[in-house]
Amino acid sequence: MNETWEILFGLFGGLAIFIFGMNLMSECLQKAAGERMKHILEMLTRNRLMGVLAGALVTAVLQSSSATTVMAIGFVSAGLMTLPQAISIIFGANIGTTITAQIIAFKITDYIYVFIFAGFLVSFICKNEKIKNIGQTIFAFGLLFLGIETMGDVMKPLASSTVFTNMIAQVADMPILGVAVGTLMTLVVQSSSATIAVLQNFASQAGPDETSSILGLAGAIPILLGDNIGTTITALLASIGQSRDAKRTALAHSIFNISGAFLFIWFVKPYASLIQYISPKGVEVEVISRQIANAHTLFNITMTVIWIGLLGWMVKIVTRLIPDRGEELVTLAKPRYLDRNVLNQPAAALRLVAQEVIHCSGMVRTMLREVNESVQDGTVLALKEARQYGEALEMLHTEIDDYLAELFSAGVLTEQQAAQTAHLLYVLGDVERMGSLTVEMADYMEERKSRKYDFSQQAMSDLLESMNCIEEMYEDAMEALSNGTPKTLERSRERKEKILDLDIQMRKLHMQRLSEGTCEKRLSAPFMKILHCIDRMGNSCANLVEVAMNQVNFTYFLGTETQSES
Repeated sequence: MNETWEILFGLFGGLAIFIFGMNLMSECLQKAAGERMKHILEMLTRNRLMGVLAGALVTAVLQSSSATTVMAIGFVSAGLMTLPQAISIIFGANIGTTITAQIIAFKITDYIYVFIFAGFLVSFICKNEKIKNIGQTIFAFGLLFLGIETMGDVMKPLASSTVFTNMIAQVADMPILGVAVGTLMTLVVQSSSATIAVLQNFASQAGPDETSSILGLAGAIPILLGDNIGTTITALLASIGQSRDAKRTALAHSIFNISGAFLFIWFVKPYASLIQYISPKGVEVEVISRQIANAHTLFNITMTVIWIGLLGWMVKIVTRLIPDRGEELVTLAKPRYLDRNVLNQPAAALRLVAQEVIHCSGMVRTMLREVNESVQDGTVLALKEARQYGEALEMLHTEIDDYLAELFSAGVLTEQQAAQTAHLLYVLGDVERMGSLTVEMADYMEERKSRKYDFSQQAMSDLLESMNCIEEMYEDAMEALSNGTPKTLERSRERKEKILDLDIQMRKLHMQRLSEGTCEKRLSAPFMKILHCIDRMGNSCANLVEVAMNQVNFTYFLGTETQSES
């Protein structure tokens, strides 16, 4: 085998070991901490800064920005997270992924086989799944560095090749060419961590003087920027077939990295000087790996600081590029479970109806969250989405009514099934009523925004607290319908009392502000309408809980009881 093929196979073989080790490490870490990471994402996204922190933390632990990005896209698609929350997580994931490059910059060549042997021993001997995962993580960590060491060994002859050094000189002198090379490398490999590892390793090869890097930091930075652009393809692929917000989240990831590359490409040499100033000093070939890692980290932190302040603009940009269309409503309004082929099997048909009602209840949950977001920060986009869900909910209600009418007319229901189905219709009616009231609330909040009804800070705080209570009451109602308990009823009543107390308090304070002249008279009518709407929403939630307490819940349709009735 000639030297060229030896170098190529060595390079790709080392890269394969590195990617395998990195993927294995990420997979084992996700097994050990994946569910916890999901909970962290859900808990730490109350505001944009916490979202960034959550994204960075989860990515640093899982060692995979792709895993975090795909997770965020999945949450958005499922309606568990809003678009701004998901985008802030993506920003954080870009910071978290730089930890890989920082780890690679450590020189642990002498301990590679210690990690591999220790990890193998732990995973081979231990039967406990958690400890086994830890052992495999250590083993994968060793493989990761073995891949880097292999690539480094085969790259050394390249440093003495005149043809190759001339090619590298062209890349170093033309930043745009470096960006293209980095982008292409990551598009092929599908891992920015892998291509950055290759870059760190290659840049650590000495030139003719044995001390200077063959590439130099100024030549490495454009390739690094290209690596960041190429990695966004994973998020874009993950968003295919998902909701519009999922696609927008992936697009935000691309905009983040492309805008960063466009900004930094004009300042490569000053940026390289800054990185050299803040990084450890020494012989260039010995410190350039750390300098590249620091350049990667500072780039992502800088872009996050810029974009986190412009999060609203990012949302507007991706919404403009991927606008809402009519077919989105059609998709939402299409029944997920109803199947007319099982109308002659009442137990199966009622099970599907119950699942569709649960689906509708989830839509209302999303609508409440969107309206609460608007009350909190005044965004109008969330209100538009809430209204769209409301329209789809009305259509779904009609579809379910028609389906049940066909089921009743078939004459296949037992007396008990018919009685339970009547209760299910009652539940559906209250769920649909909650949807209508939420849309009404969204209309009031949009009117407040368009007509500039400047309610006092205290009034808005009380409104938000009331809406949070409504959301909690609705969760109680759904919990009660799933497995009703006396505690749920008691908790729901307490929250209803709290809403009544807040209602009285808000009305008193409003009247007081009117008498003191600190509030405009024109705000009375819209403010009272909002309070009346909240009161009706509380009544609907309480009705749902009361129905559940009267032995009406979804377990009859979804559990073993259903089968016995058929």
